[in-house]
Amino acid sequence: MTTVRPSVAQPPASASTTARDLLGVSRLTDAVLRRWLHGLPGVDQVGAEARVAGLGTRSIKTTSKAWAIDTAISMIDLTTLEGADTPGKVRSLCAKALVPDPTDPATPRPAAVCVYGDLASTARNALGDSPIHVAAVATAFPSGRASMPVKLADTRDAVDGGADEIDMVIDRGAFLSGRYLQVFDEIVAVKSACARSDGTSAHLKVILETGELATYDAVRRASYLAMLAGADFIKTSTGKIAPAATLPVTLVMLEAVRDWRELTGTQIGVKPAGGIRTTKDAMKYLVMVNEIAGPDWLTPEWFRFGASGLLGDLLLQRQKLATGAYSGPDYVTID
Repeated sequence: MTTVRPSVAQPPASASTTARDLLGVSRLTDAVLRRWLHGLPGVDQVGAEARVAGLGTRSIKTTSKAWAIDTAISMIDLTTLEGADTPGKVRSLCAKALVPDPTDPATPRPAAVCVYGDLASTARNALGDSPIHVAAVATAFPSGRASMPVKLADTRDAVDGGADEIDMVIDRGAFLSGRYLQVFDEIVAVKSACARSDGTSAHLKVILETGELATYDAVRRASYLAMLAGADFIKTSTGKIAPAATLPVTLVMLEAVRDWRELTGTQIGVKPAGGIRTTKDAMKYLVMVNEIAGPDWLTPEWFRFGASGLLGDLLLQRQKLATGAYSGPDYVTID
């Protein structure tokens, strides 16, 4: 039941040309990017937080809730990103993705399994020819503190290992210092490293690490910079920094992708990650996606949850709707 994206992302070589054309310049510089990014409308913090609070009161029941639970399951990037990860743990996670609920074969599968790059081949082999994607973190995740040759080698290794999607981290120090061209160039280079020998390309999710960006205005600027450089998705967090995903930050990013499509005709996905653990949380995000970006984003092709424990709660709620009673945690694996 999972909707999957096509295997060919937008061509990486077009990013610099598109950026120059959009900004109306012959050469990109820090000054040019600063002028454009700081010329974006500021975020009304009070308004954004009030909008989120209002959307969070929406009630979803009966058939709508059943649809929302199945949709949320199909949007999960089922994740393990721990230093103690082993091939056995990754294979176990892949088995859970392939059969989320052994009592109900109609249960949707998650969109992807997300692992460290050195375990991408383990995940790819475990998932076989299923449509579940392998997402791999790269570019010295989670800090992003490495030289460009290391970041590019990290990305190529993951792609060669079978990753369909690369989750890269931006250099937050460069961004916060106003070195926007450096961040732009790194995203463009990593996008190029996602290319495969058969002419296709792994999709690129760009992690902004919004918990370190401090303001909603900075989140908006980072979102636009990532999209300008060719990101296929913009992602909130690594899950290693608090706060991770929040509803107001995700609202700002949803506004950005909505307005970017209006501006350029290109649709970009959004992935909140970290701290989303309950069905109630997931429902709030789905309501916000529908109200802010629109129903076009209500598919795994354009919206994902980066989570490890969310699937278990969604399965419990799904079983409750089907049987009228909770089956209990003994019947659902807890991550």
